[in-house]
Amino acid sequence: VQLVESGGGLVQPGGSLRLSCAASGFTFSSYNMHWVRQAPGKGLEWVSNINSGSAITYYADPVKGRFTISRDNAKNTLYLQMNSLKPEDTALYYCVASDGRGYNYWGQGTQVTVSS
Repeated sequence: VQLVESGGGLVQPGGSLRLSCAASGFTFSSYNMHWVRQAPGKGLEWVSNINSGSAITYYADPVKGRFTISRDNAKNTLYLQMNSLKPEDTALYYCVASDGRGYNYWGQGTQVTVSS
């Protein structure tokens, strides 16, 4: 099983980034997918999730209206479009697969730094 995130980097406040997560080794289309982040010196924070069929999405309040989660089951890939980025969005962003009973598989994370 592999979840490989990419797309992180350094961006100025107000900028945008698009994170991707390439999945392999399991039936991606059968899993709900999440983005979870960890800011420096803080605990894990759930950001967003999307169900297996892409019909249902949820967002944490701090990112609502700025972030958009999506997935392409044909490409086994999860995305997170992040707009209007703020310094408080600085974190290591993880892609996580869930069968509905827990977080089953984690990626290694991609660093997002928002700074002028």
